Amino acid sequence: MPGGRLTQEDRRLIASWLKDGLGYAEIARRLGRPTSTISREVSRNSGRSGYRAEEASRVTGERARRRKPLPRAVPVVQNGYGRDPAAVRLFETEFAEMIVATGLPRMTARVLACLAVSDDGVLSAAELARRLQVSPASISNAVAYLEAQAMLKRERDGRREQYVIDEEMPQRVWAESVRANREWVKIARQGAEVLGTSTPAGARMDDLSRFHARINEIMLDDRVAVFAADAVTVLAALLHAGRPLALESLSAALGWPPEQVAAAVRVAVEHPHVAGPVTVVVEDGTYRAVALTERLTAAQLAALG
Repeated sequence: MPGGRLTQEDRRLIASWLKDGLGYAEIARRLGRPTSTISREVSRNSGRSGYRAEEASRVTGERARRRKPLPRAVPVVQNGYGRDPAAVRLFETEFAEMIVATGLPRMTARVLACLAVSDDGVLSAAELARRLQVSPASISNAVAYLEAQAMLKRERDGRREQYVIDEEMPQRVWAESVRANREWVKIARQGAEVLGTSTPAGARMDDLSRFHARINEIMLDDRVAVFAADAVTVLAALLHAGRPLALESLSAALGWPPEQVAAAVRVAVEHPHVAGPVTVVVEDGTYRAVALTERLTAAQLAALG
């Protein structure tokens, strides 16, 4: 049932849908679960041959039988890939220090780094407190800050609230940065008008508004570079399908989050010069546009029909 432990039938469906090329978000929607539950299940219980329901159930059972309470004073480091725990802890510390150097509070940086080095990017408040050896209140304050900056999101898995860094996080942070810069431009322009651009203070405000406006221009140009490849793939998919597709259908076929598809479509519409996944075939004096389907994976081609 939603919110409880995954059943054998749930795992059978997950394996089947993964084989069909569905993404984690669509599988989660069908099962009525958080996306993080599916990503964690697949991450923890996949073997060399991929995710198999029977193997996942066996591994989960064995893990539950051998699980022992962890000492409170010892940080927990995931080590399912033969990693050196000491090296992982050292990297996590150095990563957090780098984040602090960019201006984030130390506890906020530690929480972000801890989530970032976990393979599934999902931890509860209790897990974070145990790993970082701090109080739950410290975790709560740090999470509130990160959530306000769009650096993580909250999800509920049954009664437990957990914090997630997912594949959409960079896009959310980018969008929040653009929004914040627009606010800087707006208030600085207002200040320039109130103070008068011919005065030192007004000129300073005018320079500030121009600076943030330029930053946004650069960020928007960078968005084109970031999503250009995605835009080309979306266009190739639409040409291959040969029919209109809704956002949800296209997202499911490509195995991408809807936000990623929407961003790619916006770039394709606003910047048509990036649209080039088309070639021309000459047949009996006629021309036919065909998609360069090598941009699509076998699973994506099968999902599109």
